[in-house]
This record gives sequence, C-alpha cells and structure tokens, in this order.
Amino acid sequence: MIKYFSKVWYILKGSRKNLPWLLLTFVLSSLLEAIGIGLIGPFLSIASKPESITKNPILNWVYMQFNLQSTSEFISILGLIIAAFFCLKSVLYFLARTYIIQFSYTLQAKLSSRLLSTYLAVPYTFFLRKNTATLIKNMTHEAMRVNHFCVQPILNVIANITVVCILLVLLAQTDLLLLVMILAIMLPTFLLFYTFKNKFKRWGKEVSESSQELIRIVNHGLGSFKETRVIGCEAYFHSQMEQQVKKFSTASTKFKSSNILPRILIETCLLVFVLLFVSISQIFFQQNIQDITAVMAVFAVASMRLIPAVSQTVQTMGQLQNSSYSVDKIYLDLKEIENKEITKNVKFLSDSNAGGLNRDQLSKSHTIAFENQIELSNVVYYYPGSTEPSLDNISLNLKKGQSIAFIGKSGAGKTTLVDVILGLLYPENGDIRVDNVSIYEDIRSWQNLIGYIPQSIFLMDETIEKNIAFGVADHLIDGERLHQAIKAAQLEELVKELPDGIKTSVGERGVRLSGGQRQRIGIARALYHEREILVLDEATSALDNETEQLVSEAIKSLAGTKTLIIIAHRLSTVEHCDRVYMLEKGRVVQSGSYREVVV
Repeated sequence: MIKYFSKVWYILKGSRKNLPWLLLTFVLSSLLEAIGIGLIGPFLSIASKPESITKNPILNWVYMQFNLQSTSEFISILGLIIAAFFCLKSVLYFLARTYIIQFSYTLQAKLSSRLLSTYLAVPYTFFLRKNTATLIKNMTHEAMRVNHFCVQPILNVIANITVVCILLVLLAQTDLLLLVMILAIMLPTFLLFYTFKNKFKRWGKEVSESSQELIRIVNHGLGSFKETRVIGCEAYFHSQMEQQVKKFSTASTKFKSSNILPRILIETCLLVFVLLFVSISQIFFQQNIQDITAVMAVFAVASMRLIPAVSQTVQTMGQLQNSSYSVDKIYLDLKEIENKEITKNVKFLSDSNAGGLNRDQLSKSHTIAFENQIELSNVVYYYPGSTEPSLDNISLNLKKGQSIAFIGKSGAGKTTLVDVILGLLYPENGDIRVDNVSIYEDIRSWQNLIGYIPQSIFLMDETIEKNIAFGVADHLIDGERLHQAIKAAQLEELVKELPDGIKTSVGERGVRLSGGQRQRIGIARALYHEREILVLDEATSALDNETEQLVSEAIKSLAGTKTLIIIAHRLSTVEHCDRVYMLEKGRVVQSGSYREVVV
C-alpha cells in the first residue's frame, strides 16, 4: 500500500500545495460536526430534566445572567442556538465538500493536460510501440478513474477518518462498553472487504482493458468506414464491440454491487444491535428509560454521520484496489517519459506560449542558421531491440537549394533515414551538421527549418484555411502568406471552384477532397510555415498518373527556392533531382545524378 501511495503522490505533482488547506478543511468541518452531535445528548437530558439547569454551575450562571422567567424559556432558547449551530455546520460542511470536489476535478483536468503535454514531447520511438487508443484512454478514461476511484476516495477517507476519530472519542465518553461492542460488530465488514482486494484489482483491470478495446474497435470500424462498408464486415466489428461491452458491463456491475454492501451490512448490524441492547437493558439490567434514551440519542445522532463515514471508508478499500491498474498505467507512462530532456522541451514550449509567442514567432526566433550545406557523417541507427542496424554508416552532403532523392526497395532504410534527418530518431553514432553546427545542440531549432509532407496527409475536420495554417490560432493566421502558399502549391483553381473558398470544410481526414488535393494542401502547409527544407516521404506514390503529374509540377516549381529531400518509389518523380542516393540494407550503395544511378 505504501508503494501505491507513493505512485499517487507522484501523480499529484503540481497539486500538492493544496493538500494542507484540504487537511485543515477536514479538521475544522469534522470538529464542528462532532461538537454539534455532542450537544444533542446534553440538550435532551436537560429537556427531560429541567431541574438539572440549576444544578450545573455554568448553565445556572447563564440562566441567571439572561434573567429568564422559566426553565422552559431557557430550554427553547438553547434549542434554537443548537439548531442555528447545526445550520452553520451544514453550510460549512457543504463548502468543504465542494472544495474537495473542485480539487479532485481540477486534478483530473491537470492530469489529462499533463499527459497530453508529455505525449507530445516523447521520443518518436515511444509511438512505435504504443497504440493511439491506449494514449487516448489514458488521457480520458484512466485520468477519470484516478479521480473517481483514487483521489476522491482518498480525500473522502481522510475526511471520514477525522470525523470517525472525533466521534469515537465522544462516544467513548458517553458509554465505552457500548462503543466497544459496536466496533466489534463492524470489524467483520472490514475483514470481508479486505479478502476481496484481489478481485477488486482484477475487476478494475478488466474495466480499463475493455475501455481501451472499445476505443480501438471504434477507431478501426469508423476510421475505415469506406472499407468496412464495401467489404461488408460490419458484423465483425459489432461482434467485437459486444464482447468488450459485456466484459466492461460485467466487471463494472460486480464492483459497483460490492460497493453497496458496506452501508447495508453496517446499517443492519447497528440497527439490530441497538434494538437488542435496549431490550436487554430493560429486561436484565432494568435501567431507567430516560438514562438509556440520553445515551442512545447520542449514539443515534452520531450514527447518522458515523455509518456513512465507516461505509465509505470500507468502500475506499475496494476503490483503491480497483483503481490500482489505472494508477499504474498513468504512473508508468509519466515516470518513463518525464526525463530531463523532455521536461526541458515541454517547459520551453510552455514558457514560449506563456510569453505570448505564436508559432510563427517561435519558428523565427528559434531557427538554426542554414547558409551553405547539411552534412550527414557516419550515421548509424538501431531500432530498439534490434541487433541489425537499420542505417549503417550513412554519409552524404546536401547543399542549400539542392534537391536529393532516396530510392531503393522496401526495407532499404529510406524512411528510417528521413526520420533521423527529421530529428524524430536519434542515431547511435554519427552526426548531422548544418554549416558545421550539430543539430543535436538544439533539435527544435533544426526542426523549425523542416516541412514534412508524408504519403498520407493528416487533415483535421476543419476548413482548408485551418488545415494549411496547421497549429496557428485563428486570429494569428496571416492572410497574405496563406494566399502565397495556396498559389505555390497550385491550389488556386480548387479554392476558386469551392463555394466557401478557403472556408470550406474538408471533412474528417479530408474525405471531401481527392488524393492529389490533399497532397497539395500538405505542400501548402509546409510553405505557409516558411520551411526552408521540404521532406517528401513518397508524397505521390498513392496517386494516379495524372494527379501525380500535377503534384510533381507543384514540387518541381519549388526546386531551387527550397531544399528538397524526396523518397520515391516511382522513379519518374525524381528525374529533376540534383542527386540520387540508392539505399540497400541501410547503406548507400550508389549515388550520383539521375542518369548515373537510374538509367
């Protein structure tokens, strides 16, 4: 359990400063509650025996000071004061609980934001072994479960323990024997739930895993809707969904049902015990009914708060076990990812945004100087867990304004080489230098030089304008630069044909556009951000010949004004390149002009 709480403490980073105020809130609200309950017994005793007012020095002094006409009047005023105190206590209790709820939901929001910031800063290799559904689940479902089944229960149990401890002291002073007997009756409930801890943990794991599968199935089924409908495999995805929904429903039902038991068991046991205690006291001990009433009144009022507090404490045992899988998932991701380098990167971006820098200003103020050439020297890269190098001693030069191409069979290392050039993968050996300055001195300033155009362009379900000015706030979009990017990417004709022009929505993943139009939006995106180096990763391989020619013309028009790095299967797309490199098994086996290498 200590290990569990240490993980929770790590997850709470950034919100820990509020904990002292929470604890103070717990103590004050609990003290007020205990005082209010403690006043009930004496008040009922005074009400049943008015003559006791004159026998108590403090009450008698108050009675004399107010010059009251009768004890009945005094009891009425005392009752109103206690009632007012209870109203004040209830208001303060409501405010305290609201503060707790606000803290927990703020933590959930911060945790989701922290996870997103962390995932955006992770090395590219992290995504090679992670499913997007897992990351989405962690930021939404797991963050919610940590809040509902970990943070809130812990805060509630701290508050409840504070209340329980104070009430136990109060009840011990009222009747110690009765208190001991009540605690003995409630003990089996705690033991019963302790024996269920492994089942709680298993149910929590099943809920989390089924939630992840639900997201994955939805992504697969709806994300490839055209293929799903044409192939006719709707029943397959529906069957998978039903399996996971059933698994989720069963595990959730078992856990939620088990959470109802503590209150039922404790309430039943206490009620039966109280009735038996009163009956036995009358028959065997022949106690005065008024004495029993005063004692039982205190216990009855205390139980109104004690039963929920104890039952919630017992439930918390199950909830903490149930949430342990979610805590582990988030803790392991944060712990694995949040190293010094990534933290520095996240802080850099956060500080820049906090200072009012938009993406364009950030790009200009943090760009490595590029005047002459880029040099790759003896670059070696191994994928994690691999014993064979994916890149083996790659060396080449690229002068500013040149166009180079990487060709070769699948698996030759072309994409890996481009990923290293993009700064997504870090080589085991070797270096990439721009005008004799290593890009690894400031990888962000190097990436601010590069525009990347992949085979499949990612388009948001937004307008053409927002997809070209990707990552730029609406009020910061530069209209003139947008127009120039559209013109250079040969999109003017398309924009003129559309009824809403650049304000036309492209649909999810650009479903309303053709493949060539999507690729040209990708080119326009790179041009809008004024990147000096454009990397085209098989940008035309999925296009038909006519569309490929249109996109190729757009690319050729950039030759000389931009430095181009092209990966291509179709050799016709690299005819205009100044230099062609043929790769095989991670090595450059041939290089030269198009005629020297291809013809």
